[in-house]
Amino acid sequence: MNRRRELSARWKLTLSYAGFLFLAGALLLALVWVFVLRWLPEADPRAIQKAFGAVIIVGPSRSDMLRGFAPAAAIVLAFLLVFGLVGGWVLAGRMLAPLTRIAHAARKAAKGSLSHRIAMTGPRDEFRELADVFDTMLEQLESHVGEQQRFAANASHELRTPLAISRTLLDTARNDPTRDPDELIERLRTVNSRAIDLTEALLLLSRAGRRSFTREPVDLSLLAEEAVETLLPLAEKRRVTLDVTGEPGQTAGSPALILRMVTNLVQNAIVHNLPAGGTVTVHTEQRPHVCVLRVENTGPALPPELVPALTEPFQRGTERIRADEHAGVGLGLAIVHSIVQAHDGTLDLTPRPTGGLRATVRLPGPSRTSPPNSIHEIAGRSSEAGRGDARPRLVN
Repeated sequence: MNRRRELSARWKLTLSYAGFLFLAGALLLALVWVFVLRWLPEADPRAIQKAFGAVIIVGPSRSDMLRGFAPAAAIVLAFLLVFGLVGGWVLAGRMLAPLTRIAHAARKAAKGSLSHRIAMTGPRDEFRELADVFDTMLEQLESHVGEQQRFAANASHELRTPLAISRTLLDTARNDPTRDPDELIERLRTVNSRAIDLTEALLLLSRAGRRSFTREPVDLSLLAEEAVETLLPLAEKRRVTLDVTGEPGQTAGSPALILRMVTNLVQNAIVHNLPAGGTVTVHTEQRPHVCVLRVENTGPALPPELVPALTEPFQRGTERIRADEHAGVGLGLAIVHSIVQAHDGTLDLTPRPTGGLRATVRLPGPSRTSPPNSIHEIAGRSSEAGRGDARPRLVN
């Protein structure tokens, strides 16, 4: 379906400038006509002679001046129209040049090139502000697309690994009928469990990124205790001491997601610890408008350049890979980071001078005092009344 071609913005501005100039000229000439020509009397030699004695001044009549004024006015209006069109075209081009650069960058971005930047210079006007915002959007979009591409590639690789192992085990069993079926079933079960864990982790990461959850009052200290109690058998197996301290910390969010966040932090601290005699400290506190969770663990020294990559999906780091059933799928801290962001909080990872890692989570505190009939607050007060100021130290 054919569409009528519309004028460009440059042509519209040009016609607007020229029209305005032409109208201003026409009004000026009209004023000359009204206030000069219209009130000019016809030349009367007798009246002039009577007024000035022997001096006689004879000038052109009004009709003669009108006949001479009309062609000159037409020439002036024609000149103003041409001048307005040419000058308007040039001025419109200069005014729209920043938009042309922005449109060029947008076309390149639409073709998949996100590395191009406008980098506009000059006075900080509306066009400069628009260009800077567009550059920021391109930078964030390039980073997001790159992250998604790396995530998709890593997820495909991680999901392909257990499937390839399962196929190899099945091919081996088919070619070797004498192989022990119980051993095959156990190995397939292990591989399948790892694939399920990875899939659930990916789904959890996606859910946290979409923020598709209902916010409820949450006591971070209670979730920390629950996570520690759940992981106590793992800590005993690895001969790691768990120490839980602090005070109730009120925030708002998804209890399930926040519990998973705390569990991942504590499990990560237990797994990546000393071979024996390690410690993990979990501390919660309430600050003005902020609820803080801090998880510290002993362990080998971490290079500072490795720490920023720990929250990226599947980025475990060479020094932190463990080849056992609790090594995880490489999404533990990535899920923590995603959950913290979904709750408008911050996650700080800092290597400890003596070895190990310190993870500090800051979540927004309640905007106002929670009602006393909140289930989490009642449980928190009951727990606090039963344990005093400090929580019990869990030593294996």
